[in-house]
Amino acid sequence: MTTAFMQDVEQRSAAALASGDLQPIITEQTDIQDQGLPFAVHWVSTLAAKDASKGSTSVAIPGGPRDPDFNPFLKPDPALLLGPIGGQHVAILNKFPLCANHIVLATNEFQEQRSPLTLEDCSVWATIMSANGGLGFYNGGTDAGASQRHKHVQWLPTAPGNASLRFLVSSLPSNAPEHSLHRHPLLAFKHAFVRVQCGLGVDAAVSAASMYQAFTLACDQLGLVVDDQGLLSPCNVVVEQGWLLLVPRVREHVGDVSVNALFYGGTIYIRQPQHIEPVRSMGPLAVLAQVGVAVDAMECF
Repeated sequence: MTTAFMQDVEQRSAAALASGDLQPIITEQTDIQDQGLPFAVHWVSTLAAKDASKGSTSVAIPGGPRDPDFNPFLKPDPALLLGPIGGQHVAILNKFPLCANHIVLATNEFQEQRSPLTLEDCSVWATIMSANGGLGFYNGGTDAGASQRHKHVQWLPTAPGNASLRFLVSSLPSNAPEHSLHRHPLLAFKHAFVRVQCGLGVDAAVSAASMYQAFTLACDQLGLVVDDQGLLSPCNVVVEQGWLLLVPRVREHVGDVSVNALFYGGTIYIRQPQHIEPVRSMGPLAVLAQVGVAVDAMECF
């Protein structure tokens, strides 16, 4: 059943596409298996348009190159604005979406993107996910694939071809107790899966508290620290029905490929079709290992 929120998202998306305020998506997909895990490599047209908005001349967009200091979340484009959500955030259609109904959930006032996730950040995820399911993700800083400094988390609906943790959590115990920590045997970099209460039908307040505690536990487990400016070590977070994944990061790129949180959901987004072959030859798991923190083979929870 479509909620009122999703009806608004779909209507606003259709209007913004028709007016040219929302970039249309053209995509090509290549499937790659790596140690039995399925990955989908997507060339997505909106990524090239996003580069152009920052000053690249490879793709023309209305209005020309954008000022690199422009903050699209401080005064959101009215054509993309969905409205306030919770007490501290605003929901905005992503101008350069990776899929249909891709939503940004930004703080009303400027905060640095590497600020640690808060209960309020988890609450806006929970508000949407409890009614609509889907997947929440966070790119904690430029080394984790963030393109804006203004703090925001993001949400994608559940749909064929969209990122999902299902291909990884199928190897984790389905009866794991809440807030238990787990590692995936094929991920050769520091990470933590934490069992949480989240997703379709879960009470939003319960879900927010569960996700926030899971994030805190994972940070402690992996040694992520806040510096003297209050900024957290670069990391990615992905949360979907029943699980939260946290991955510390050391760099954004492997060659020409920018790695963000959705790669851990089995979807690899590239800017140009010629970037597919390097990912195939290296292997998606090796790409992820290069941007993560090496793990000792004997290390365990």
